[in-house]
Amino acid sequence: MIPSVDVRAEDETRVLVNRLWSYCELLRHSGVSTLDYVEQLTYLLFLKMVQERKDWPFNKLEIEDNGFDWNSLVHKSGHDLADRYVEILTGLGGMPGMIGAIFKGAQSKIQEPAVLERLVKDLINKHQWNMTGVDVKGDAYEGLLQRGAEDRKTGAGQYFTPRPVIDAIVECIQPEPSDTIVDPACGTGGFLIAAATYINRHYGNSMTDEEQRRLRNQGVTGVELVAETARLALMNMLLHDLGLPNGNPVIEVRDSLAKSPARHASVVLANPPFGVGTISGANYSETRQDLWTSTTNKQLNFLQHIFTLLDTDGRAAVVLPDNVLTEQGAGVAIREKLLRTCDVHTLLRLPTGIFYANGVKANVLFFDKRKPKPDATPATKKLWVYDFRTNQHFTMKQNPLRREYLDEFVACYRPGRPWSERVESERFKSYTYDEIIARGKINLDLKFLKDESLSDADSLPSPEVLVQEIIDDLQAALAEFQSVGEELGLSPDELEVDAAELSYSQVTTEESSRLAVE
Repeated sequence: MIPSVDVRAEDETRVLVNRLWSYCELLRHSGVSTLDYVEQLTYLLFLKMVQERKDWPFNKLEIEDNGFDWNSLVHKSGHDLADRYVEILTGLGGMPGMIGAIFKGAQSKIQEPAVLERLVKDLINKHQWNMTGVDVKGDAYEGLLQRGAEDRKTGAGQYFTPRPVIDAIVECIQPEPSDTIVDPACGTGGFLIAAATYINRHYGNSMTDEEQRRLRNQGVTGVELVAETARLALMNMLLHDLGLPNGNPVIEVRDSLAKSPARHASVVLANPPFGVGTISGANYSETRQDLWTSTTNKQLNFLQHIFTLLDTDGRAAVVLPDNVLTEQGAGVAIREKLLRTCDVHTLLRLPTGIFYANGVKANVLFFDKRKPKPDATPATKKLWVYDFRTNQHFTMKQNPLRREYLDEFVACYRPGRPWSERVESERFKSYTYDEIIARGKINLDLKFLKDESLSDADSLPSPEVLVQEIIDDLQAALAEFQSVGEELGLSPDELEVDAAELSYSQVTTEESSRLAVE
């Protein structure tokens, strides 16, 4: 049974996030960006919590840090403190294991010693972080990442999948202690932490010591291309008791698509980076003989990679933009191959307005890899589509997505039950394999609900929501044109579009009301 929500823990998390965020304003006035602040806070929190664990009378944390620790920092002041901070970052960055991965290449971004001293002595040192439950510490950190993602100028939103979506996906997948869980584009680690949390909640009391060690060490792992983002993910994992400070990093920093997987997974959860083109100019069709076809579409490449990553009967849930469902050429070939080799059983159409980045029209595709049949019959028998987009209007501020809004989808999904027990509803409809093939070009953009706003003016959303949806549509269209341009051989520089000029913040309420009337 899932434990009831601890209101006190939620309140404590909120207080911690607000307190930590208040210091972000201090640093921003000193020229430190939101993401840099979260990164610097990561270093300081880690140092303080390790010191607390080292000082415990029992069950001390054994960690080799060669004296590059909190106590050697907190008792200094002014320029001496600032110099020692740089020495600690450099020293820890040269160490092996997970702690070395976190601090590799770390630099102090805090130029004013007085500001650093306030962070160290007034914010971090006054609080006993290890007296707080692991989930609260971790959730406070995730709250900071979310606050950073809200700052659209930083571009952090590209790394952040809405937590309600993550939690609903994990509840549908139902990971178990025996699973090997991988996210090949892990960002800040949201999917991995949610999966581990689910396992602890449902199996924690019955797990053996070996299962607990496996979950913490190598049962949940990820890959991230961007070193700075991987650093945040590693710290996020440690704060949720995943990984060991001197153990092997549970997040690898590399291009997931560059080579065939050396280790397979029974569960893959991912939100691959949106966009077109290959990474670092790589031509994956030349180095990856296990991919079905060559394409410059990143998500289609990730979809192929995830198939190769899965064990037979492994299950996957992948966040994908609309173009993956409709793209012609390589897209048709990949969708056909996926339907034949996997049981592609569920598609969740996500609403707009739930991602920090504008113009995101996304879906979640659920599929299970199957063993090839001697008669070559397709593994997919029926695809169930839940339309959570039509007649749904969300924004990040006025009407944010909450987990309970996805309760109906999870109930329709029937986690752990045979697909034969599913029942169609207004938002939940099934399509047979033959019906999908008959549509031509294997188009999976399956729509069946009527948009009420097209025939009933009273059903229109508020002006603010309507303008945001218009902006999302325009940016989604621009992304499609960029994809076509790259397919035609145009370089990314030639296709560069300043998305900031379509920012919601530039549209006033007066303008949005006028647009809504027009």
